[in-house]
Amino acid sequence: MTTFMELALDEARAAARAGEVPIGCVVVRDGAVVARAGNRTIAERDPTAHAEMVAIRLAAALLGSERLADCDLYVTLEPCAMCAAALALARIRRLYYGAADDKGGAVENGVRFFASPTCHHRPEVYGGIAEAEASALLKDFFRERR
Repeated sequence: MTTFMELALDEARAAARAGEVPIGCVVVRDGAVVARAGNRTIAERDPTAHAEMVAIRLAAALLGSERLADCDLYVTLEPCAMCAAALALARIRRLYYGAADDKGGAVENGVRFFASPTCHHRPEVYGGIAEAEASALLKDFFRERR
């Protein structure tokens, strides 16, 4: 049985094949995948086309609402500040992420966006899901480029 994080890892691998940083994301509602995406910043020439942003946009369009309060998000890397803010604005119920991001993460590292007193919505957060595989994808990708 394929897990939602495995689907996110598939999206990350597809992003890597396209020359993008290998990060993948899946949005789930009622046990079904609503949207899935990998990073598309290069393909779309859009610095905001992170996997989470693309998947949230797709899910909101498909569901016909900017509120995704009954949705969970699975992503292979701890979200950055922009993506954490998007999760809060979309009212994502639960966040599951793979590898921690000491440099760019904003959930349990960096600015810790959801801990800010001005953050109006805080999803439940579960880190370290398939962490070794998610981390290896990123390390291998960057090693090949150096």
